[in-house]
Amino acid sequence: MAPPILTIGYQGAAADALVAALRDAGVVTLIDVRAVPWSRRPEFAKKRLSERLEAAGIDYLGLVDLGSPEAARKAARGGDGAGFERLFAAHLAGERAQAALARAAERAAREIVCLLCYEADPAHCHRTPVAEALAARTRGSVRHLLVGPGSTKSAR
Repeated sequence: MAPPILTIGYQGAAADALVAALRDAGVVTLIDVRAVPWSRRPEFAKKRLSERLEAAGIDYLGLVDLGSPEAARKAARGGDGAGFERLFAAHLAGERAQAALARAAERAAREIVCLLCYEADPAHCHRTPVAEALAARTRGSVRHLLVGPGSTKSAR
């Protein structure tokens, strides 16, 4: 059986706490599934985040094709959850997203990976359907890491 597919969101988390949670979980590669790997919090922008991870011995893999397309993000911002789900499912079924899933599955089949996005609650983030699609490919399970100010815990 493949290792579990982990996910994490950095909303409200300190960068050091996030890295510690990843290390504690045995993560080998963090897979950034943001369509735009930029953040208003500079420590979570692609370059600084990848440097911090490298210093901690964790690989960084950015797969923007697994991020939410603009139309889906707009639906989510407008409170249209059903529209978001429909648009993201169509995106995930597309050729580019499927190629990115295949690339992620290569890693996930042999090592512990963790999908990163912003939202703290995995129930409100596109990383959950991405993780489920990845787990279906690798026959692994999905586990969500929750990290916040001063605490780290995992949820199943």
